[in-house]
Amino acid sequence: MSSAGLILLVIVHVIVCLFLIGVVLLQQGKSADLAGAFGGQGSQTAFGPRGAANLLTKLTAWSAILFMVTSIGLTIMMSRRSMDHSVLSGISAPQSTPAKK
Repeated sequence: MSSAGLILLVIVHVIVCLFLIGVVLLQQGKSADLAGAFGGQGSQTAFGPRGAANLLTKLTAWSAILFMVTSIGLTIMMSRRSMDHSVLSGISAPQSTPAKK
């Protein structure tokens, strides 16, 4: 795959990452459901008490799957792009001289 495909995959990966962060931050904690059961205002949402939770759960699951797929795709593309198979293959060992007495 060309560098244009790699750039496109990186852009998609960043967008999915930001979307995943936003969806996770929009979700309410489990304690909010308990407060709503005892008369708290946490259960009055635009989608109903359970509709928003189900929608956000599905969006979180799909964006997490897409994040993992793009991560694996980027890993495969970068490993094929570089000919070196080791992180340390381009680094020469430091030459040390013995201490003079």
